[in-house]
Amino acid sequence: MCTDADHGDGRDLGRRALLATGAATALTLGTMSFADAAEGSRSTRTLTGTLPPGAPDFVYLPVEVPRGVREIKVAYTYTKATVPAGTQNNALDIGIFDERGTALGGEGFRGWSGGARTEFFVRADDATPGYIPGPVRAGTWHIALGPYTVAPDGLPYSVTVTLTHGEPGETPAPSYPPERARGRGRAWYRGDCHLHSWYSDGKRTPAEIGALARAAGLDFINTSDHNTHSSHAHWADVAGDDLLVMIGEEITTRNGHVVALGTDPGTFIDWRYRARDNRWAKYADRIRRAGGLVVPAHPHATCIGCGWKFGFGEADAVEVWNGPYTADDEISLADWDNTLVSYARSRGRGGSWLPAMGNSDAHRDPDRVGGPQTVVLADDLTRDAIQAGIRAGHAYVAETKDVEVAFTASGGRGRVAGLGERLTVAADTPVTVDLKVSGAPGCTLHIVTDEGTLFTSAPLPDSGTGSASWRTTPSYAAYVRAEVRHPTTVPGLPGALTAFTNPIFLGA
Repeated sequence: MCTDADHGDGRDLGRRALLATGAATALTLGTMSFADAAEGSRSTRTLTGTLPPGAPDFVYLPVEVPRGVREIKVAYTYTKATVPAGTQNNALDIGIFDERGTALGGEGFRGWSGGARTEFFVRADDATPGYIPGPVRAGTWHIALGPYTVAPDGLPYSVTVTLTHGEPGETPAPSYPPERARGRGRAWYRGDCHLHSWYSDGKRTPAEIGALARAAGLDFINTSDHNTHSSHAHWADVAGDDLLVMIGEEITTRNGHVVALGTDPGTFIDWRYRARDNRWAKYADRIRRAGGLVVPAHPHATCIGCGWKFGFGEADAVEVWNGPYTADDEISLADWDNTLVSYARSRGRGGSWLPAMGNSDAHRDPDRVGGPQTVVLADDLTRDAIQAGIRAGHAYVAETKDVEVAFTASGGRGRVAGLGERLTVAADTPVTVDLKVSGAPGCTLHIVTDEGTLFTSAPLPDSGTGSASWRTTPSYAAYVRAEVRHPTTVPGLPGALTAFTNPIFLGA
């Protein structure tokens, strides 16, 4: 076994090799080279250095891979600093691109684990979760480092690459889940479209997630591992007549996260850009061309890089409720409601409105799959039908499978409209709004319009079942939507959501 060490200073290399990639700048380090070696042998090189504060979003380490390599293995470490309270410490992500290069679009993409793993391997017949099996061809590969945060004194790192020489194995043919399950015709279907497995930073296998989804009463799920499509070929055995498994990705940029919901199998969406790079519209279109929906996730989350800064012009829906209900969800709900006000008062002339959904973003225990869940009115349990229901806003969000909501508006010669629809009647036509809820003991019912919350019920009895009826006109309420809330725990602030609906628009 041949072992050498190549040492370099990241600060010096940064001054010499700061390259523009057409989006965010990237730092390219000195090349790590390997010579040909005998079959069955291993060759190892190590690079150490320090990334300075203000380092680019992505740092690439070129690795010259010779012919006859069976496996490439990468291990890395970095140093956590001692920093004052309130100062960001070091965090370094990692992934790899093959000899096809690092150009945006991801032709050379072979995997990403973010900060979830300290080592990985790639070979033809297998790869670490998060990485794509396939031949280790000769050429210049690139290890991608992502300095997520850098402490004031810099980020010391060490990267070790080991090549195993020998004949490659055979790459298995991928098997993907079907695009339909056994549905109930036009019905309400429950789903969770934001889930993480061990193929990114989750701790659960696809099989474990499938079992939890069934226990949560879900009819469909969407996979959304961070910045990789490596899990797509591992869900076929999870799907069944009772569970539709759609596949996608959570595109995790430095300016916000977005769920690609229900893309074609094997679709990879690049994430290496910021809002200032003017690249987002291209990749949103890539999601749609691959048959998916564009759903910005947790738009007001407070974690670094999580807040959504790309705007909503390319979105098909927005994730208003993410995981256990917290203050940032309340802000997202209010922000989303403001978009409804703008659309409703323009009588639809201001473009389309943005439907809302809710998902668990579950990663590991005790994260609850299906908490919350989006309940969609769809023509059947298929990818196309579920997506159509979400896109049309024919949906509400519920905390658990026990919560059921029925919400309609009626008026003007027996006309009735449901979630996401418009009740087309004259401005002075009396309209009756009916709300029925079950599975929500102690909760209160609320009817919200463009004027704010105009109706609040008494708490529901222990049975958790109740109803409310409220009358208005389109001139007074341009839209109506419903909320079901737990009792307040902080005086002056609303209680956490149990459920909420998409709106019904009123008027011609």
